[in-house]
Amino acid sequence: MMLHKELAQGRWFELSLIEQLANVGMDVERAVRWKQKNNNENSDKAFERALDLLSLSIIDPKNKKRLKELTRVREMLIDYFVYDNEYGSTDKSWLNYFYPFNYAVALSKGR
Repeated sequence: MMLHKELAQGRWFELSLIEQLANVGMDVERAVRWKQKNNNENSDKAFERALDLLSLSIIDPKNKKRLKELTRVREMLIDYFVYDNEYGSTDKSWLNYFYPFNYAVALSKGR
């Protein structure tokens, strides 16, 4: 199910990969924070939004050289939030992975 229909119609594809991953990371961070507060419903919703945005990044033609990384991130996120965490991810490892993308976007916008 596509949660971000407006973005899927083109706006998402105008963003750089760094901006896309910063947005994915914001929802991953929300999912982690809600999970830490034992609010599974909100955590699941944030995770679904992150997965939806990541899927849009995967189908974005400009990202085809990064497909291996993007699909691995999706696989590991699903493993962490849905399955048995076979990769041994942690809340901190996910926050650390996405932080540089958010930081880069903030720097580029002069924040």
